[in-house]
Amino acid sequence: MDNTQFDSVSEPEIVSGGMGGNEPTPPEPAKGSAFRWILELVQTLLMAVILYFLIDTVVARVRVENISMLPTLREGEFLLVNKMAYRFGEVDHGDIVVFHNPSNPQEDYIKRVIGVPGDKVEVHDYQVFLNGYPVTEDYISEPPSYVGEWEVPEGQLFVLGDNRNRSDDSHKWGFVPFENVVGKALVIYWPPSKMTLLNEPFIVNAAAD
Repeated sequence: MDNTQFDSVSEPEIVSGGMGGNEPTPPEPAKGSAFRWILELVQTLLMAVILYFLIDTVVARVRVENISMLPTLREGEFLLVNKMAYRFGEVDHGDIVVFHNPSNPQEDYIKRVIGVPGDKVEVHDYQVFLNGYPVTEDYISEPPSYVGEWEVPEGQLFVLGDNRNRSDDSHKWGFVPFENVVGKALVIYWPPSKMTLLNEPFIVNAAAD
């Protein structure tokens, strides 16, 4: 009997893609993943639209179109306007406000509030007077060369442009109804080099009497 020993040789493992194969099946793409992506996109766009309208309800962006508020505001500058300012507060002397032109509501003006209901505004001797007292106005381009006297009625405002002698304002056409006011100008935001808060003090020299 032949006692010669042979080393055992393992046959290569056969890999089959059929039944009984040992290779794991690749995972299929998750069902509905495309739908979920579209749903998330729609939700994001919807939130962006809602946020835009919420901001637009509170803040307006306004471009200065003329020279009537020089030197405070210059043509081409962009402002942020608080549209809710007077829903929760009163109009103050010196506020810069955007309002619908009483003669043409499709046109918006921007001016400075000089008189509120009950005030007496006078302009003479190149000076504005409020209730008999001179107003210090470091923000104007030049003293007013016109004269006049106005008593501000209930529900109305008296407004003037800082470029006093080149402004179409209350000294020409009268008062602004409260309901025409869009909001209070807060800041110049463009161009960035001109970024400024619009909070100049309004000083009445009561001690001058």
